[in-house]
Amino acid sequence: MRTLDGRYRLEQRIGVGGMSEVWSAHDEVLDRPVAVKLIAPAREGREDTSVERIRAEARSAARLVHPNVASVHDFGTASTSPERQVPYIVMELAEGETLAVHLRTGPLDWRIAVRVCAEVSAALAAAHAHGIVHRDIKPANVILTPAGVKVLDFGIATPSGVPDEIPDGMVLGTPAYLAPEQLDREPTTPAADMYALGVLLYYSLSGHLPYPAGTATELFGVRRRQPPAPLPEIEGLPPEVADLCARCLSDDPDRRPTSLMAALLLAEAVDARVYVPMRQPVPPRQRTAVVSRWTEQAAAEATEAAPVPEWNRG
Repeated sequence: MRTLDGRYRLEQRIGVGGMSEVWSAHDEVLDRPVAVKLIAPAREGREDTSVERIRAEARSAARLVHPNVASVHDFGTASTSPERQVPYIVMELAEGETLAVHLRTGPLDWRIAVRVCAEVSAALAAAHAHGIVHRDIKPANVILTPAGVKVLDFGIATPSGVPDEIPDGMVLGTPAYLAPEQLDREPTTPAADMYALGVLLYYSLSGHLPYPAGTATELFGVRRRQPPAPLPEIEGLPPEVADLCARCLSDDPDRRPTSLMAALLLAEAVDARVYVPMRQPVPPRQRTAVVSRWTEQAAAEATEAAPVPEWNRG
């Protein structure tokens, strides 16, 4: 399996999860670096269902084109034995460091945190406009590149409202970022991504999670018993940003803001530009924060005028 389909040469493992691992690789046909995500084989008797489901999800994600999304290039399967097929997804290899790496030394400056989350929200707005839910927004899936934020792992996203076909006792996603309805095994909707965004914003601003817990078991117990801790006082942080964070963390999915509105509010708070699908009305006072990705000229002009990301300044 060092070379998949005679085309993708695996070079270095760069990430490991509960159900997958990610490798940096080289596409020998197009002579370019790529990332390859190998998905763990399905349970006995469910291999075809798993492969077909992942193929369908990869096709859906491949249609998602946005400057803050790491693109999906290809899908395939590799044989580990005559009876086993391992699905894999080939994605854009984004150059930079993950938000998880940046948060190891503590919280970000609030301006950087808000800008990062504005771009994550813009990526989610594009996905949600296509009926795609990411379902695993977390610092390890957000990479800060010289050109801005890239959201990773749309290769295993799911259509909105579709139940997760996973064994009892298991959940998809990272426990600290799962919305309450996901813990109850309800169909995943865009509101679940917004809960995860709230945790991401809270963590980026404060340097810790909104729930005190040392293990996943403790976390589940705490979240069932008490609401998230209020955001600590942060000098200069606009109150509307703190309010947005609190609304994202609401137990009620209907109280959470949409990804589009979160992108616009966060971008306006730091005078940044984001790319969002212009498929619904935008409040006049927030139009200055928006550049439609559907208008090529506007996008090009915005790219030329956009400032260098703060995390990339020396």
